[in-house]
Amino acid sequence: MDEPERSDTDRKPAQEAPTPAATSPTAWVAALPPAPFVNAAGPPGELRFAPLSPRVAVLIATAIVIGLLLWMARDAVRPFVVGLLLVYLLEPPVRWLARRGLRRTLAILLVYAVAIVAVVEIVSVTLTPLVNEMIRFLQDLPGLATQLQVQLDRLSEIYARLQLPDAVREWIDSMIAGIGQGEAGQPVLDVSIFLPVLTGAGSLIGAVFGYILLPVWVFYILKDRVVLTAQFDRGLPPAWRFDVWAVLRIARRVFGQWVRAQLVLGFTVGVFTFIGLMVLSRFVDPVFGRYAVLLSVTAGILELLPIIGPIISAVPAVLLAATAGLEPVIAALVLYTLVQQVENNLLVPKIQGDAVEMHPAMVMFAIVIGGALAGLLGAILALPVTAAARDVVRYLFRRLDPEAPEALASSIAGLGLEVHPGAAGVDGAEGAADAKKATRVKNTTDAKRPASRRARRVT
Repeated sequence: MDEPERSDTDRKPAQEAPTPAATSPTAWVAALPPAPFVNAAGPPGELRFAPLSPRVAVLIATAIVIGLLLWMARDAVRPFVVGLLLVYLLEPPVRWLARRGLRRTLAILLVYAVAIVAVVEIVSVTLTPLVNEMIRFLQDLPGLATQLQVQLDRLSEIYARLQLPDAVREWIDSMIAGIGQGEAGQPVLDVSIFLPVLTGAGSLIGAVFGYILLPVWVFYILKDRVVLTAQFDRGLPPAWRFDVWAVLRIARRVFGQWVRAQLVLGFTVGVFTFIGLMVLSRFVDPVFGRYAVLLSVTAGILELLPIIGPIISAVPAVLLAATAGLEPVIAALVLYTLVQQVENNLLVPKIQGDAVEMHPAMVMFAIVIGGALAGLLGAILALPVTAAARDVVRYLFRRLDPEAPEALASSIAGLGLEVHPGAAGVDGAEGAADAKKATRVKNTTDAKRPASRRARRVT
């Protein structure tokens, strides 16, 4: 979300950020006005929260009520979360066309048409072989199960012929017998913790009406985004503007890098997996080529779930390779490991950067919690939401510490906040034209009202 341009009369002099001309970022950050809710008249070096005004109390209470209502209706809200992602993806081309003189409505319709054609072409290219391979897999499933059992029996015979000490053999037998079983026959790994990630797909049926309305909703958001943003900005208290836009820009930076990374990484991993499977089909075993499209599409989609997704996508490939012998299993493991190493060490640092970088243990924890709270969509969005929350909390801590301007400057570096208390990324002539248009429509509507209604409104 970009803050609209504001005239000089709309900007409060006491709330303006210093102009960074010939000064370092640390200098203008150190000169920022006090953060909201902070008592600036307190003792030097001692920050205390200021009493809440009635307006602030009403806003906080309203936010809490709206948050509770959205949480209670979270199944119906999911389509609109997807819609916000579509708005983010479609807004840049719409803005590009509008800046070149095309009316925003026509620009949206043109982008819609191009997007629909692109989706239809992609589906037509991939859907037919994908469906054929799914049908082939279902038809081959009994035979694949038989071949897998044959390979397991063969592996058991090889193990039985090994010359191993009795103690070692007994230990291996006990380990094999105990795989997946703990004390009292309970599973060692409770895979039920991952079930919320998968069960969320069933909620799509209940939200089908929301998905039907989604294209129309996205159209109106794209059409009136500039005006809605301007109205939102005017509704902010002047003392809040810098921090509100800083928080929104931090969240947008994280989500922007995450969305771009997922699109590029999903496509790249899918293509690399397909090429690798076709190579294995030629030089190792033809079974890889029979389901190359199905396995590569699965790998690309499961890139939405970091760490867990690549592991899950490798399981069907390894099981399929196990029906052909030990060598195909090793080849499949090498392929998927190589793809992930290339992704993690070459692609992710270049595409995603460090905005969404988190410890693997924290990523897995966030995915499980997100899946438990909001199903499949919650698991997919768990990483960017957690990363954005981390960066926002870090910014707020540094904002409340006037003794560390360097740390605060590093938190908001590159966000374009140096020009004035809001965000600098305006929509130029398009934004000004839309804002003037909204003002003209409002004035025209007021002029057409009967005099009695206008007088009653003034009163």
